[in-house]
Amino acid sequence: MSQQSDVDQKLQDAIASSVRPPHPSPLSSSLTFSTRALLRIKHVPEQLFDVTMFPIIFLLMFTYLFGGAIAGSTGEYLQFLLPGILVMTVAQITMYTGVDLNNDIRKGVFDRFRTLPIWLPSALVGALLIDAVRYLMASTIMILLGLLLGFRPEGGFIGVLAALGLILIFCFSLSWIWTTLGIIMRSEKSLMMVSMMVLFPLTFVSNVFVDPQTLPEILQGFVDVNPISLLVTAVRGCMYGSVAASEIGWVLLASAIILVIFAPLTMYLYKNKK
Repeated sequence: MSQQSDVDQKLQDAIASSVRPPHPSPLSSSLTFSTRALLRIKHVPEQLFDVTMFPIIFLLMFTYLFGGAIAGSTGEYLQFLLPGILVMTVAQITMYTGVDLNNDIRKGVFDRFRTLPIWLPSALVGALLIDAVRYLMASTIMILLGLLLGFRPEGGFIGVLAALGLILIFCFSLSWIWTTLGIIMRSEKSLMMVSMMVLFPLTFVSNVFVDPQTLPEILQGFVDVNPISLLVTAVRGCMYGSVAASEIGWVLLASAIILVIFAPLTMYLYKNKK
């Protein structure tokens, strides 16, 4: 009986205490939301299809479908194609960041997060950190498959790591565009439609599949300033061992511009969403 009274007294003291527990740090809250994203993957493993099956299908399809027609040899075309198809595949995966956020908003989870005494961006940062892991997974699968098919990066292991680093930096910044749209759009379907309308011209009117010198002049001008083309050029340079500092600089500049514009915009919309 006395033991129960002690428990009741401790419970009453905890409830009546005026001392509040300390707020979690930004790192702690971000990692907590990262754990949430991992648990979602655990319970719905089909979410990994876009980073496992799609990269394999894309690489095999484009290599053997266009290799003989464009380069006359699937082996030669693979050397040209893999860095580009790697960028294209990972860039298209980034849209799912916005899709997940849009689902949270429609289900009401979004409003619960905003009432928590945590660093406000942590819900987004935590999700983006796990998305970066997904991008790395897709990239690793494509590179390993490329090696099995005969791809040989002249830049070696260091060149491949540098290429992966550029892809992760750029795609992390690109994800903020879709988080902005994820807050604005009213449905998952409309978000995916707009995302594909943006990504398709960027990825197909680029230097992913062919040398842009064969394109009309007006399209060549677009390819030259297309951020996807800038990334593909730098990734190819890293993997070939011939990257220039300016090529890396353009990718970092494009990533910084996207991040500076869309990260604050996302947070403004996130804070003021009604």
